[in-house]
Amino acid sequence: MDTPSHTGALPRRTLLRALGATAAAAWAGPQALAQSDPAANYPNKPIRVIIPFVAGGSGDTVIRAVGLRLTAAWGHQIVIDNRAGASGALGLQVASKSPPDGHTLVLGTSSTHAINPHLQQDLGYDAFRDFAPVAMLITAPNVMVAHPSLPANNLRELIALAKSQPGKLSFASNGAGTVSHLSGELLNSEAMIKLLHIPYKGAGQAVNDVLGGHVPLLIGALPTTLSHVNAGRLKAIGVTTAQRSPAAPAIPTFAESGLPGFDVGQWFGIFAPPTTPREILGKLNQEINRALNQAELKAEFARVGFDTTPRSAAEFNTYMRAESARWAKVIKEADIRGI
Repeated sequence: MDTPSHTGALPRRTLLRALGATAAAAWAGPQALAQSDPAANYPNKPIRVIIPFVAGGSGDTVIRAVGLRLTAAWGHQIVIDNRAGASGALGLQVASKSPPDGHTLVLGTSSTHAINPHLQQDLGYDAFRDFAPVAMLITAPNVMVAHPSLPANNLRELIALAKSQPGKLSFASNGAGTVSHLSGELLNSEAMIKLLHIPYKGAGQAVNDVLGGHVPLLIGALPTTLSHVNAGRLKAIGVTTAQRSPAAPAIPTFAESGLPGFDVGQWFGIFAPPTTPREILGKLNQEINRALNQAELKAEFARVGFDTTPRSAAEFNTYMRAESARWAKVIKEADIRGI
């Protein structure tokens, strides 16, 4: 039985229990904090970013540039893991099944999240159910260019020429079902013309065939064609985004050339497994947006035609769903199937 050793003193056993409880609380404090705020100790190891395409593309360029800033801020490396295959589906499948702790992320694009789900039945992932939007990275305009021999120097002249020769003019794209292809189909719909689509397996051969005069027109990413435009080997008809590109301010937009409201760009964003704690998603969004707002990075991206427009995760989700609805309509109206 506990008895006090003197008046006002705590019993020995009671005192030991109190000290033990205090020590336990002190030990549990950091763990309790980590449980209440999963982002408190995040990240605590390198972060893997799966890129669902071959190495060396625009995705690598963007992730490496942003990753340098994240590494500097957090002291943990950003590791790129290229998982190409099945038009991006392979990498997305791997990412969707990764641990939802914020240490495995994936690069998603307008193709993987807004276009392919309407073109392919068995992707192995659901663009909305299987991913949590983290942050929008960049948008990049497509540009329509023409061989110098084409008797049209701007979009209005091109539309007039196409209407005078229905079904005779053709345009090259980076491939069936790509943003460049669907940009042409949207142009057909809004301008009420019929340009024939010639798909290529990538931008390189498409550009070469337009340079050689085998195909009169090309819709493709601005960075892949700008050097040829500047050298006079191709002429620019217009860019597809609502605003002119800082990388090519002399090239007018489709919107200002007779198609008001025309606004199409390729976009890149970061996604995570869907059950990733919202505190971690918020921390990622905040740090990525801080990197995108750095003047040095904005200038670096602008030089190659990339625009940085930081968004919250909710804004990115809204944007992505609007893009998905828009491309679903274009695909249905153009009766594109079996890609």
